[in-house]
Amino acid sequence: MLFEKTMPRCKYFGKCGGCMLQHLSYEEQIELKKEKLKKLLDFDELIPSPKIYEYRNRIDVAITAEGIGFRERGKWWKIVDIDGCLLFGKKSELVLEKLREFMKDFKLEPFNLRKSEGFLRYIVLREGKFTDELMINLVTSKGKLPEEVENYFGFAHSLYWSINETKSDVSYGRPEKFWGEEYIEEKLNNCKYLIHPNTFFQTNSYQAAKLIKIVEKFANGSKILDLYCGVGTFAIYLAKKGFKATGIDNNQFAIKIAEKNAELNNVNARFQVCNDKDVDNLNYDTLVLDPPRQGLHPLLIKKLLKEKPKNIVYVSCNPYSLKDNIEKLSEIYKIENVVALDMF
Repeated sequence: MLFEKTMPRCKYFGKCGGCMLQHLSYEEQIELKKEKLKKLLDFDELIPSPKIYEYRNRIDVAITAEGIGFRERGKWWKIVDIDGCLLFGKKSELVLEKLREFMKDFKLEPFNLRKSEGFLRYIVLREGKFTDELMINLVTSKGKLPEEVENYFGFAHSLYWSINETKSDVSYGRPEKFWGEEYIEEKLNNCKYLIHPNTFFQTNSYQAAKLIKIVEKFANGSKILDLYCGVGTFAIYLAKKGFKATGIDNNQFAIKIAEKNAELNNVNARFQVCNDKDVDNLNYDTLVLDPPRQGLHPLLIKKLLKEKPKNIVYVSCNPYSLKDNIEKLSEIYKIENVVALDMF
């Protein structure tokens, strides 16, 4: 299949390791993704994203001696210095401008990737696309962050300082202090969700709003088990629609936020901490499964084949593990519908 090239909007395209298809029109990107997906799965439709730019509600920007930005394609040790990110939006430009001012004024040391040393490591931006609330999380090594940081980022609804004491190059740390709000909110189809620096949320809010409606469409009966529920994205929406929803996740902090989200939305959804392989009750009308990239635990697959819940709605971020899991479950299950959503 031949595609006609178009002019990328991003001036960092071709060097930054993030976006790889901006040289194609969005229609051509969709066709390319369809062709790739068809090699793995038969699907009924692929739903495009309503936004091509400014759709990401999170970006993780590295702060290094070489620059502030994203990895150069194929080079973990090199950073493409950026002024902002088109996928996040204009707020990223303001944040990075203020970050550079802050670093210059207080002579703060950026992280050296090769030597694994330095103070400032990452700045993580999260935004409620439907609420316009902004969270900034500065991830540093152990040390002292000047209190004046609040003056530089006072426009954010929530400002966090998190500490990563390891040498691991990750944008995650233990929250040390926050200014402003402890959480920001996102809103999907009249449901509110609290966002914290250390909780997962679907990165494309516009497609997430469509995704939870699709899950509702395929849910049967009245009792729902949302397995790998995270902060309760599906369980809370389904509970608001009248289902008896239970959410299970192995992340204790995520469950804590899910319970807060249930209270925030005034719904009677129950949540509990449990590993997928240890779930002992699959007696529900519909199971919503949204596992991490590696897919379902083998012991869970065995339990599904043994206990035979009537209806499974499988949400996947990895078509390869999905295909593998489907092949195993096809021993007793058949596929009724497959819908793809372009999240990126």
